[in-house]
Amino acid sequence: MKICLSIGYPIKTSQSPSMHNAGYKKLGIDYEFIYLSAEVKPKDLKKAIDGVKALGIRGVSVTMPHKQKVLKYLDKIDEEAKEIGAVNTIVNDNGTLTGFNTDSIGAIVALEKKTNLKRKSVALIGAGGAARAIVYGLRKKSSIVKIFNRSLDHAKELAKGFGCEYAALNSLEQALDMDIIINATSVGMNEDRSPINKKFLNKNQIILDIVNSPKETKLIKDAKEKGAEIIYGYEMLLYQGIEQFKLYTGFNAPVDAMREVLVKNLK
Repeated sequence: MKICLSIGYPIKTSQSPSMHNAGYKKLGIDYEFIYLSAEVKPKDLKKAIDGVKALGIRGVSVTMPHKQKVLKYLDKIDEEAKEIGAVNTIVNDNGTLTGFNTDSIGAIVALEKKTNLKRKSVALIGAGGAARAIVYGLRKKSSIVKIFNRSLDHAKELAKGFGCEYAALNSLEQALDMDIIINATSVGMNEDRSPINKKFLNKNQIILDIVNSPKETKLIKDAKEKGAEIIYGYEMLLYQGIEQFKLYTGFNAPVDAMREVLVKNLK
């Protein structure tokens, strides 16, 4: 049996196990693959990665807050993940751990189903591992990105690396005139809070909240009230998961089966 799992802190709301296991079942490989989750505190990250090698874990999905710190514990890092500076996927090939990043393609596919990203103005809230992947993908698509973050130093560092502007969170009124707003933080996860005041949203915008549980975050609800186009967090989760599935198993993911279980679980 080949084991794959998600690691993060917290992890209890992760939808990745049900999504991947649905894919294994659909392809009839659930006798060979199983997907689990494990809560790993930041202080235990190195021990967890050592355990991946010791136990022969096939694949690991890395979630908040480990996506940047995990790099130093890996044997190899894919070129794209190296450019991004964050890893959300680890593949174990006979004891060699290689880091990849599928967050970028997950976000870009979800966004491009709504609009052409070229020259679109984007307010990106957050400067962590997920934000790094998203800004990387957006800049590849020639989007104009401004990063808003609680820590101005972190925003500045990320903006400098990708040729973007940056600003403090208390400057989010600037987002009112932007085409796309993306929440790349954990704000809204298990709490009725939004990272941006509803008055800075409008009906002409596209709003992506990467938080997938709950499905209807406060940001999503606010965006609906304003008449904006919305992208649920599970859509990014699905598209990045499709890439992970192929890396872990070597098979193309059964997209419909994986989407179906996400939609069902997140009603």
